[in-house]
Amino acid sequence: MPLFLSKRNPQLTEWMDRDDCDKQLLFNTYAQFSLINRLLSGWGTLYRRFIRPLIIEQEGTFTVLDIGCGGGDVIRYLHHLCIKDGFDVHFTGIEPDRRAIQFVGQESWTDNVTFLNAHSSDLVAEGKMFQLVISNHLMHHLPPSELRTLCADAEKLALKRVLFNDIERSDVGYVAFMTAAPILFRNSYIVKDGLISIRRSYRKQELESALPENWIINRKFPFRLIARYDHS
Repeated sequence: MPLFLSKRNPQLTEWMDRDDCDKQLLFNTYAQFSLINRLLSGWGTLYRRFIRPLIIEQEGTFTVLDIGCGGGDVIRYLHHLCIKDGFDVHFTGIEPDRRAIQFVGQESWTDNVTFLNAHSSDLVAEGKMFQLVISNHLMHHLPPSELRTLCADAEKLALKRVLFNDIERSDVGYVAFMTAAPILFRNSYIVKDGLISIRRSYRKQELESALPENWIINRKFPFRLIARYDHS
């Protein structure tokens, strides 16, 4: 149990979420997400354990929705892993911030990757469905009431599984990030927002209380929480 960070601080706001943030620093942040997520988010392990087995079972094209896709780096990484394994997968990323959609529009993407300026509720209203629904570093942005709404949307959008990946609040993680991140990340909001994100993030017991009962929450090294919902 944290001592310094014993309580979640949801009142804080990340710099990149502000309407008046510096656009160049914001775009630098999107560009640097690729490295920080490779180092800390563990999507390679999640792919092998929770995603690849589903794709193997699927006949035809497998579909993935990334809610709050940001700069698209998680989609790009998972797409790379799928290509290596020879899988036919279509990725859709949704993001309510138009600046993120503008950023991904500057990148080169294959035809099986789509980005939309949309909320999860928009896709629910359209009757969209995907084999897998994922998110990365989204849960800590939301209070419990909005988080439950997101989970309800994700359950409706997913045919097989929902996989949400986020930070777990920790004194050790906070100090480690505060020490190491400035060495690797400059001219962006990575360091400032990373520390804010840790302070806003849930502990495992807090997340268990916030999510519906039929969701499973597991810890993953280093300082990660994986929330999973499986359709029976």
